[in-house]
Amino acid sequence: MATFKDLTTYLQEVGATEVKHSSKGYLAHAIGVYNDLKEWGWDEELARVGIFHSIYGTELFQGFTLPLEKRGEVRALLGERAEHICWMNCAIARRHFDREILKTAGPFQIHDRFTDEIVDVTDEDFNTLCELHLIDWLEQVGRSGAFDYRRTGYRALAHRIGGSCFEKYEAVFAEAGEQTWTAEYEWPENVPR
Repeated sequence: MATFKDLTTYLQEVGATEVKHSSKGYLAHAIGVYNDLKEWGWDEELARVGIFHSIYGTELFQGFTLPLEKRGEVRALLGERAEHICWMNCAIARRHFDREILKTAGPFQIHDRFTDEIVDVTDEDFNTLCELHLIDWLEQVGRSGAFDYRRTGYRALAHRIGGSCFEKYEAVFAEAGEQTWTAEYEWPENVPR
């Protein structure tokens, strides 16, 4: 298994560490997500997902996108399942995902924004994706001030996961105030990314 240093060195080699993300550097944000995953009980192997959680870019974050042809390299560093979770987090079309999280039971699917296909997902992987997605957002939303971006979806995620994730959501969003945006899927121009 690759060491933590191997993972951060890889990000440096592919140029990801020079990228701004949520008003801090991409690497600092990625390490923050990794630390939060560890804090919330993820084992070391799976918590490494945090470092690569948006490595292929996401629907919102396009500051750095490793080509999908490099998935084998990431898989060699993280392992099969961890890379798959990273890929799902990057691949999800968020409107579809926000509908899926409302389901109480599987089968679950994601809409792969790269191929425009619907992909079946195991219950275990879907639940892991839900946690990762919420933890990632909670790590950065306070800095960005974008509390209303997909606020309904993130609240539904917090309810779905429950426990300490819901408590963390409540603590972070206590500073949000009342919702002011109405277009949940559009990023307002006056809010820095």
